[in-house]
Amino acid sequence: MTRLSQASLAALPGSVAAPRYDRAAVRPGVVHFGPGAFHRAHQAAAFDTLLAQDPRWGLTGVSLHSRGVADALNPQDGLYTLARLDAETDYRVIGAIGRVLTRDDPAAILAALVHADTRIVSATVTEKGYCLAAYGTLDFASPAIAADLEAARSGDWTPSSFTGWLVRGLQGRRLAGLPGVTVLCCDNLSDNGRKLEAATLALAEAVDPETARWIADHAAFPNAMVDSITPATDDALRSRVAAAIGQEDAWPIQRERFTQWVIEDRFAGERPALDVAGVTFTGDVRPFETAKLRLLNGAHSSLAYIGLGRGLETVAEAMADRELAAFAERLMREDIAPSVSAPAGLDLQACISDILARFANPAIRHLLSQIAWDGSQKLPYRLLDTVRAALAAGRPVARLALPIAAWLRFLAAAAREGRPITDPLSGPLLQRAEDWRAVLAMREVFGELGADPRFVGAVEAGLAGLAAGRLDPACVH
Repeated sequence: MTRLSQASLAALPGSVAAPRYDRAAVRPGVVHFGPGAFHRAHQAAAFDTLLAQDPRWGLTGVSLHSRGVADALNPQDGLYTLARLDAETDYRVIGAIGRVLTRDDPAAILAALVHADTRIVSATVTEKGYCLAAYGTLDFASPAIAADLEAARSGDWTPSSFTGWLVRGLQGRRLAGLPGVTVLCCDNLSDNGRKLEAATLALAEAVDPETARWIADHAAFPNAMVDSITPATDDALRSRVAAAIGQEDAWPIQRERFTQWVIEDRFAGERPALDVAGVTFTGDVRPFETAKLRLLNGAHSSLAYIGLGRGLETVAEAMADRELAAFAERLMREDIAPSVSAPAGLDLQACISDILARFANPAIRHLLSQIAWDGSQKLPYRLLDTVRAALAAGRPVARLALPIAAWLRFLAAAAREGRPITDPLSGPLLQRAEDWRAVLAMREVFGELGADPRFVGAVEAGLAGLAAGRLDPACVH
């Protein structure tokens, strides 16, 4: 079967959408770190729409930890297929990515960052990729940050971390007399632009104080919120895509039809006209961000850890479990929604109904095990901030503590069975997993909550309920 490429685009069937612009005329205006499934399903698709009107916003991908995306996409001239899953699945070939660079060619990464056409540096490197400590500040004890500090002493240095590359690239732009850029975080971190700005300035101050001052004056770090359920690619998707496009695609992507991208209107220079792709620009992202992180992501993690404990595999299966689905709905409506200040025009109860319907979409095979990755990095933003808000308001936290209890049982089971977990704190977590109080005492995850008797008591009650093979009867219909 012919491999998808620029040369094979003309052979696509009419039912498959192809780039509606001259790819040869595209100039790369964005350098994106972490061109994994979510970015290619979401932000790259938005820029692909924009390129039909403005060819100055092409993407250069940078993959720091794996050659997989580069090896899949570069032989395909950056092209890949996006499958949108709904009652009917449609297929679209995305052409926004010109090439994918890897850490094997640091000179090319630096050249992309220090290029006159580059106006945005964006990232989807997951929560752990920012090397942040518990309170969202730069973790100078992180091995990658420590390595960057050591390398920077040489002057001409090759960073290890994404934050290090930001500092190195901005340092290069300063020295070359180029303008600053907009740095756009697209990961599920609350107040993500401000956290990334503070982390970047902290590392720059340690490496080159003059560059730190230049960054403060010339770069912008807008907050942003992104939302679209994106299951991992599997062989079944590859087979469906091959049948649909009549060609081989080494790494197609799938997502639900729903997508949302909200960006703070705070740019260092020109703002791309992503409105044409449905992007919302606003003066304050935080209400959108809080609603999404707490309602959708918080419920997602809850379904993942409780569902895995009940022997379930996917989100749709979890929603087919009537007791678990009822728990998730009450959690969202009665425990999470009171902590959310809805942005203007957003009906929270209607939003919750929409999210529940998205979770139940039978066309989406979203693995609970995938959502369960990196719990130590996700739970502080997805659930623990909501716990803090509830405690401060004097509201009960029994339901909110139950998914935390399920995570603790998930860790204990992995430790007993000798199974690895995907988490940057996997070592310390698994060492403590048989003693749940010792896990709660990890301030890098729980902060002060691990010593709050109201929270600890609620977790203990949740553990007892789960051990008995049921959800807490006080928490379900």
